[in-house]
Amino acid sequence: MTPLAPRHSYSFADYLATEEVSKVRHEFYAGEIYAMAGGSPEHAAMAAAITTSLGRQLEGTGCRVYSSDLRVRVLATGLATYPDVTVICGPSIRDPESSTHVSNPKLVVEVLSPGTENYDRSEKLEHYKRIPSLSAVVLVDYRTELVELWSRDDQGWSSARFGTGEQVPLAAIRCVLSVDAVYAAAREA
Repeated sequence: MTPLAPRHSYSFADYLATEEVSKVRHEFYAGEIYAMAGGSPEHAAMAAAITTSLGRQLEGTGCRVYSSDLRVRVLATGLATYPDVTVICGPSIRDPESSTHVSNPKLVVEVLSPGTENYDRSEKLEHYKRIPSLSAVVLVDYRTELVELWSRDDQGWSSARFGTGEQVPLAAIRCVLSVDAVYAAAREA
């Protein structure tokens, strides 16, 4: 049997250099650089609807909503990624190794895709839960009108699911998210 070729281990600096010149976005974790899949018009419309809704509700609160252009780094695990929507309350805290990455989101939203759903619901969610400032993770199902909210309180993390006709209570940022409005945006895309 032929031995497997050794895997190359990239540094975070290698990742940053690659990301600065690439036309494709990448995630970074455990010395590996992973290309991110492109999204569909429905995916983009759902993320935009969430960004718009939260942006309106957060005006004047000291919290700000960011699009998927914002880079987030989980300092505890080293994961570097681009959530679909991110909310930061107060000033952003920059990664000590990269001024283009923030490390203090209050809320992140992932619109699930067929190719990333399992990763987003498992490993990536576990990485997010290790961010000290993070109070909520919202997972938006691409197949059915279902939004899953993971929220942290003094007892730890818990989850709840919301469907058609319901409002997702985002207590961490004092906002609500209409499930119907998110999926209406996808139907119109």
